[in-house]
Amino acid sequence: MHDVIVVGGRCAGSPLAMLLARQGVRVLLVDRVSFPADIPHGHFIHRHGPRRLRDWGLLEKVAERTPAITTMLFDAGDFPLIARNLVEDGLPWGYGPRRTTLDKILVDAAAESGAEVRQGFNVFEYIIENGTVAGIHARTQAGLPVVERAPLIVGADGRNSGLARAVSAPVYNQVPAILFYYFSYWSDIATEPFELYVRGPQRRVIFSFKTEDDLFAIFVGAPMEEFERFRRDIERQFMKTVDLVPDFAERVRAARRVERFYGCADLPNFYRKPYGSGWALIGDAGLHKDPFLALGICDGFRDVELLAHAIRDGLGGTRTLSDALADFESRRNEASAADYQENVTAARFTPLPPEFFALRAAVRDKPDEATRLAKARNRMINPKDFFNPQNLQRLLAVAR
Repeated sequence: MHDVIVVGGRCAGSPLAMLLARQGVRVLLVDRVSFPADIPHGHFIHRHGPRRLRDWGLLEKVAERTPAITTMLFDAGDFPLIARNLVEDGLPWGYGPRRTTLDKILVDAAAESGAEVRQGFNVFEYIIENGTVAGIHARTQAGLPVVERAPLIVGADGRNSGLARAVSAPVYNQVPAILFYYFSYWSDIATEPFELYVRGPQRRVIFSFKTEDDLFAIFVGAPMEEFERFRRDIERQFMKTVDLVPDFAERVRAARRVERFYGCADLPNFYRKPYGSGWALIGDAGLHKDPFLALGICDGFRDVELLAHAIRDGLGGTRTLSDALADFESRRNEASAADYQENVTAARFTPLPPEFFALRAAVRDKPDEATRLAKARNRMINPKDFFNPQNLQRLLAVAR
């Protein structure tokens, strides 16, 4: 009945099911929750994420609910540098839809594309025969037992993936959790659409962005060794972090928090081998990292396209499924390697080089160059178009 069963219907599983169904693959997409359903995760989509949503025909639905973010304020401990007009090829830098909105758009798109979608469907066991994953045991929302089989079972079920556990998927390039995060939402706050503050000496990061209903999401990250102390008095510790930026703190204190605090400390950094006999992993199940650079969703979208291409080739007979999935792993790892290391380095609050601060100072009073710097750092334009010796020498020479 099915060529592929995808377990997990959020921001990796649903777009994978959608893309496969559009290619004529018979897909069953299941999730234990019924959408819309919130999840206490970050939800900022930037870099190549908006482009993929546009390519999939879904960007307008996201934009109907949440504003485009085209301004970034970034303070690395030196001064606030503002980059405006962050639009390239008609695409804004980012969006911050709530997960109730984003995941519902994605799961509906999967169903509209022809995937069979079952919500409130709890997978509790995987059928493994002679070392090959052959199907799932599950229960419906009414508690009825169900068995489904397919040539390929994909786990899109998060960093604590049940499928990964069932097949003992090997982990590599692992770095234990570095930071924990707490966040909530404020209304009536005077702020730029996106603000990022890094305070290396105090080992704190703060970022804020505009989301739905004129609310602002504010996140703070701090070292894991401080987690127990932080969680005992969340609001006090949260605001103590915000107070590291007096101007920002003044604006936050003048606003109104409208939801409780959400937090997470289970944030290890790792790659998992993403395939084996009869199975594959996608999204956080196969590659997870600290939220410092907010790469989870946009990288998940990228890897979904890579995996969909591999599955199409493997099921279509162009090459063996094993070879196609091995190529997927190589392409995923190559595409993510530099960002993975940069993210770990940033989360450790590794001191930034003097050249970093010199370049920021050089564009401080040049709005167009500040925008080009932000676009290059966020891959909206080819980084080489900005970070080349001639351009850097020009900017730094003028600054002197």
